[in-house]
Parts: sequence; structure tokens; C-alpha cells
Amino acid sequence: MTASRHALIIANDRYTDQGLRKLNAPAQDAAALEKVLHDPQIGDFEVEVVHNASADLMRRRIQRFFNERTRADTLLLHFSCHGLKSESGELYFAASDTEPPLLAATAVPSQFVRSCMATTRAGRTVLFLDCCYGGAFSKGSASVRASGDVNVLESFAKDEPDSGRGWAVITASDSMEYAFEDNRLTENSAPRPSVFTHAVVQGLETGEADIDADGKVSLDDLYEYVYRHVREQNPHQRPKKAAELHGELHLAHSRHGRIKIVALPSPPSLKAALNSDAFLERQGAVLELHKRLRHPELPLAEGARQHLEEVARNDVEQIAALASEVLSEIRLKPTPDHLDFGQVPKGSASPKQSVTMHGPPLARHCVAQPKQTWIRVDPTPSGLEVHIDTTTEGRLSGDIALKGVADESVIHVEAVITPAVRGAGSAGSAPRPSNGSAEPGRGSAGAGHAAVIGQSKTPPRPARPPRVTTGHAGEDRPPPPRRAPVLAGAALALAVTALITLVLAIEGAVAAIMERSSEGVSGNIEDNIRAHGALTSLTVCLVTGAAALITGALARHDLSARRERYTRQAAGRTHTLTSIAKGVAIPALVLAVLAGIAYLVGSGEW
Repeated sequence: MTASRHALIIANDRYTDQGLRKLNAPAQDAAALEKVLHDPQIGDFEVEVVHNASADLMRRRIQRFFNERTRADTLLLHFSCHGLKSESGELYFAASDTEPPLLAATAVPSQFVRSCMATTRAGRTVLFLDCCYGGAFSKGSASVRASGDVNVLESFAKDEPDSGRGWAVITASDSMEYAFEDNRLTENSAPRPSVFTHAVVQGLETGEADIDADGKVSLDDLYEYVYRHVREQNPHQRPKKAAELHGELHLAHSRHGRIKIVALPSPPSLKAALNSDAFLERQGAVLELHKRLRHPELPLAEGARQHLEEVARNDVEQIAALASEVLSEIRLKPTPDHLDFGQVPKGSASPKQSVTMHGPPLARHCVAQPKQTWIRVDPTPSGLEVHIDTTTEGRLSGDIALKGVADESVIHVEAVITPAVRGAGSAGSAPRPSNGSAEPGRGSAGAGHAAVIGQSKTPPRPARPPRVTTGHAGEDRPPPPRRAPVLAGAALALAVTALITLVLAIEGAVAAIMERSSEGVSGNIEDNIRAHGALTSLTVCLVTGAAALITGALARHDLSARRERYTRQAAGRTHTLTSIAKGVAIPALVLAVLAGIAYLVGSGEW
């Protein structure tokens, strides 16, 4: 059973009912949260965003989101909208077409969401509620009370769903509070993410939410970080959490994995020797620190390292050089630092190679973070074991970032995934690694100090393969063509052509104006413009610029309509190319239109 991670973000900031105040934050919330959750190095979620939807559409998308899941799945649902309370005290989520007098018919009840959570087969479900239930609507909405108490968590904190392994709910505020936007409730503030969602995004994006520095952001880590951040921004707002979970739920990886060791202080006698005026006594203290640096107890070794760094910075040249030489022993020394898996058949058993970490225990204490999702790293007693995913055909090149207490290093990984050999089984199809592979040990205390960040203990989720249609029995047809990257490349080429022809048009116009000035009363600016080809270049610029925008829009439409045909890398390339093309084509078109207007207005004056 393959584990997968899915997120649904619902953001409503525009409402047809005049009694509901316009919100500034939801659109920005959705964009920022989608980016960090989708990032394969952070959240690695498949993300869907629903923006300004009707109540009917919201209910459909929510139920579809929870349906057809497995126990291995992790689901995250985020609301950024108004929360409304009925006369009976029931919590509702406002849709774009919500009418406060008709909440049951035009809004989404919290009970509906809880029912979907309770019946899903997904193993773990997390719900984020960035909404307030009172004060976000006009006093004229008689059927909705702006005061009184409704405990948001009571709408969800019931018994654990029978079919799932756990759930959690985190709210932006408690039952009596507003959820603030940008430190204040205001009508006309500039669009910025809300305090709550901004804290969620910042904690995940920077890695600061990794409170225990283990390279993974758990639900508890994130809540602790968000609570502290929100309280610092708004003392009147208090996030709340309720959960029924078996084991720890990791929401994301810490992109900036770090080593954190609480140093054990050195004995007073050693500190006194380090501060002595006698050269030989300080030299002896450095040699004693050298012994402690190699100690298997990491807190003791870390205390020695900190003292040695201070000596290397502040003591006389000879003592400082000795301290620096001692410190060089704990630099990261992976062997090898370049792994080439060669040619590997697609779909074969994942090959593996071993990396040995050298030096004392403090030098081997590091975190390993794969920069690409097709790389998997497991710690071993002697160092690391590196595996690659063979589901995606083509040349692979990536890195594993190592971070230790003293420095950082990189292990480069390469492989070529070749087409699968028809009829060949996966067993034994992978080439043997050139440097062998170590059998993983039992992980006894102190046996090894390498840790891995940026992956779960289960194998990585393979990239989504393209759909393949079949004709006669046993005959495979090639997958349908994937046009979006090609169209995106064409859009960029057209945009660059528009920019080049705009430059040529401007050069021709400048030359024509200078020539007209030198001709005096006998000259004609229109003849000069045509002679230098400025109008032709300007026309080409307008045509190619418009074509670039149209082609880019077609690429994005094809990507959206046929999402299952594209890998994440292809989708990312398409978005990047179309964004660049749009950024080039629009300014070129604007300048070309302005130049054309200037020509039409000014030609009569010359």
C-alpha cells in the first residue's frame, strides 16, 4: 500500500451578501500555503485549492477529497474564510453565496465536515481553521449572533473515527475570539496573509517549526511554534488544538535541518588552564580538549569543541593553530562523495550504495538531506546507505546535503534510468554497486550518529506514470503526447522574439527621427519610419507578443485539463516557462502599443 499526502485549501474572500465583510487574507493564505505544502522538500503534498466557491461546490469538493482514500493516506484540510454561528449555536463555514438568514441552505455546516472526517478511510486527517465566527458580519444580520459562545473544537473533538488511525484540529483562535488579519480587523488593509496562516507558512518554510531539531516538523512542533508566534503578534488571539492520534504525525520536513547538542561544561580546572598566562599550560589544556573532542559522549565532545573554537579565535598564533588542527578532525569526511549508479533498468529493484563517515563520533554526527525526491538515504552504523527510485526514465542528477556540528558537505548522486527490458524480472536487474553495500545494523545506542532529514522511513512515493491505452491483448501503445512543456517553450520563444523586434522597432524609430530632423522642412517622418523598417518590426512585436500569451494560456490549460499525464517535474517546468514568457511578453506588448500610439499621434506633427 503506497502512502500519499493530499491537501485541500478552501479560501473565500468575496461574498455576494453585503452583510459579510470582505476579507483580505484568504487569497494570499491559499497561495503561500499551497507553495510550502506542495514543495517536495517540505510538505510533499498533492495540493488542491478552491477559491471563492459556492456552498454546493464546497460540499462536493470536500466530500470528494475525503472519499476514495486508503489507511496509508494523510489528509490536510485548511479553511480560510468567515466562520458563522447560527441561532442554535452551530458553526458554519461561509461560502461565496452564503446568505446569513439561510445558513443551513447556503453555508457548509461544521457537522458536515466532521462527518466526512469520520467516514474517510484515510489513516490521518488534519484540519486547520483560520476563521472567526463572530464580528465578521454586519449587525443587521439578525439570524447570526455576533456575541455569545460557540466552542469551535467541540464541533470536531469527538470520539476517534472508527475507520481511521487519528485526527487533529488546530484553530486560529478560541471560541470567544476573532481570527486577526495582519494584526487588526480592518476593511482596507493591503492584502497580506493572516497572522495564523502566516505563522504556519513561515514555520514550515524556514524550518523554525522543527522545535526538537530532528529534521521533521511534527503536529506538536507546528502547534507550539504557531501558538508562540501568534501570541507575540496578537496577545488577544490564542490558537487551540485537539487531537486523537496514535503515534507522532509528521506534517513536513525541515528544509534547514540542523544539529543541536547541549554541551556539557568542561571542568573548572580545565577552564582555568585555558585562561592561564603560562604558554605550556594553555597548550596542555588544548591537548586535553583534544581527548575530550574524541569522546563517544556527544555532549562532552561538543563542550570541548566550543572551547577549542574560542581558543582558535582568540589565543596566540601557535596555540590557535594547534586548536584549529585539532578541530579539523571533526570536519565531515564522506567516502565516497560522488555516487554513480550507472545504467539502471526502469522499474527494477532499487539499487543501493554505501557511504562511510570518517572521524570521531562528533564528526559522524550529522544530518543527511536528499535534495531530490528520487534519492532515499538510510543511516547505518558506519555512515549512510543511498537508494534511488527507478520509476522515472531518464538521466538523474542530484545531491545529498550533509550538515554537521562543524561544517557542511555534499554527496553528488548520478544515475541513468533506461527503458525496462521486456520479460526481465525486477529481481537481480539492478547493477551491483561498485563499492558494495553495508548491511544495516541493529542501531544499538552509540553505534552510529548519522541521521536523515527530508524523507519518511517508507520508500518514497513513485512519480505518477502516464496513462497507457491498450489495443490488442498484450500490446501496449505509447502514452498520449504531453504538449504543455512544448507549448510553454514555444510561448517563451515567441515572447523573446517580441522583445527583440521591439528593440529593433525602437532603434529604427530613433534613426528615422534623427534623419527627419536633419532633412528640415522637406522631410517626411512616415517615409523615414517605413525606410528603416520600424513599423514592420513593431507589427511583428505585437503579433508575436499576443501569440506568446495565447500559447502560454494553452499550455496552462492543457496542464490543468490533463493533469494525470504530467509528472511533477514537467508541471514545474511548464509553470516556470509560461511565467517567464508572460513576464517578457506583457511589457513588450505594452511598450509596443504605446509606441504605436505615439506614432499615430506624432506623425502629423512632423
